[in-house]
Amino acid sequence: MALLTCRDLSLGYDGRVIAHGINFSVESGDYLCVVGENGSGKSTLMKTILGLLPPIGGEIVTGDGLKHTEIGYLPQQTEVQKDFPASVWEIVLSGCGNRMGSRPFYNKEDKERARSNIERMRISHLVKRCYRELSGGQQQRVLLARALCATTKLLVLDEPVAGLDPVVTAEMYELIDELNKKDGITVIMISHDIAAALKYADHILHVSGNVFFGTTEEYKNSGEALAFLKGGENK
Repeated sequence: MALLTCRDLSLGYDGRVIAHGINFSVESGDYLCVVGENGSGKSTLMKTILGLLPPIGGEIVTGDGLKHTEIGYLPQQTEVQKDFPASVWEIVLSGCGNRMGSRPFYNKEDKERARSNIERMRISHLVKRCYRELSGGQQQRVLLARALCATTKLLVLDEPVAGLDPVVTAEMYELIDELNKKDGITVIMISHDIAAALKYADHILHVSGNVFFGTTEEYKNSGEALAFLKGGENK
């Protein structure tokens, strides 16, 4: 059974539909990029997958024992969040929150998980630093380590390289690719960077206009891709 399946999904909020007819499935180990124009429903799809918004229609089915509390999520940051006055350690450890259940305190396993993911993101030297003092790239590594504390199965990433310079962007893409290829973590990522989506993803979900879902190679030759690229929407 697929790790995640969306069937005839309609998305929106406050009763207003912004996307409909979305059908796709994600197998364990897949790397799916979600592309489309601004306002097409990409972030709303992510929030619906996470259970933060209810679907207006259709259904989302999880398999392989996946629970909503076991999905790691890296949202887009607001300016207020970038100025959050907490240490790197505190932020990464907070990613274990959904695993705590009724426990009031983090246990040894939670702390080991946080340390492991800090090392995985190569930010051990920043562990005592205040989050708001870090560069944008360092902050994204902290948030990715936090997301990894919630999951060993599925990462949901909303524009993880937004606002980063080209060098740091390339490093972040390589980190995510390593998590997928080396560690076997399934990735669903919103991206405006079509070139990167075509380079790293094995499947594409296009949610603007006609909905497309298929392999990256199929997408390259689709009418949706040709129209999208012609329109210059590769921000």
